[in-house]
Amino acid sequence: MKIILSRKGFDSSAGGCPSPILPDGRLLSLPIPDEGSNIHYGDLPLPDGLIRDLSRGKLSLSSGAHLDPDVVRQSLKRKRGWRPLFGQHGAAQSHLRNQGVDVGDLFLFFGLFRRVIHEAGRWHWDQTAQPRHILWGWFQVAEIINLTDNTRLPRWAHYHPHCGREDFQHNTLYVPRAELQLGPAPTGIPGAGIFPRYSPVLQLTAPNANAVSHWQLPRWFYPSQGKPSLSYHQRLDRWQRCSRWTTLQAAARGQEFVLDTTYYPKARPWAKQLIEDTCGLEPAC
Repeated sequence: MKIILSRKGFDSSAGGCPSPILPDGRLLSLPIPDEGSNIHYGDLPLPDGLIRDLSRGKLSLSSGAHLDPDVVRQSLKRKRGWRPLFGQHGAAQSHLRNQGVDVGDLFLFFGLFRRVIHEAGRWHWDQTAQPRHILWGWFQVAEIINLTDNTRLPRWAHYHPHCGREDFQHNTLYVPRAELQLGPAPTGIPGAGIFPRYSPVLQLTAPNANAVSHWQLPRWFYPSQGKPSLSYHQRLDRWQRCSRWTTLQAAARGQEFVLDTTYYPKARPWAKQLIEDTCGLEPAC
């Protein structure tokens, strides 16, 4: 099994700012702008004025939104049979294919987040809080659809922003398992979903780091004894092993960072515990 740390949502280049952590602690990953999408920010259940205020007027409710990954049923009106979806294409999809990502593998989505406040009818960044890389969702693969062959595409999936995009090379759609399976026992957790609220265990950026790409990870992440590292992070000078943690200078570019759990046996129980514990923050997970 492989675990993929998958960068998704707003950042300084795509969207121009972080996604918000709302005042009640909810993580709201904003889909990146996409002029070719039939979905608009006005179609999504966003707080009034949020997209306008955080983008400083560059985006509006009529702007196209690349709703991908799409894992929350309540985000749009759905057709019968809908299931969560995640699309990838181009160099990022080539990397997933070259790394052997397949059915049963687990995406953990992360993005750039910062706390926001609502004052005087407008949304503002909390000046006491810094941007941080935070995990916000998961997706365990059940099916992989090559979108150059649309005969396999169910009708309920045609809305997705990766469908009908002839400009996307290696265009691929992932469908998740109905139930998460990371061990012999059933988890009772959906195969794809979002972490409802911020928790320190979801934060990748080290607590006192000056840069968002300075990560603090479990100690077993360190690529010792010739083990293959998290992809895009082969240089050992990126890594430092401490008494309780491993720190990593994460790559500034790249969307999909793949870890082969064959060489990291503690990764699977770590991911399972992370999802189970954080879903407990809210029954609707």
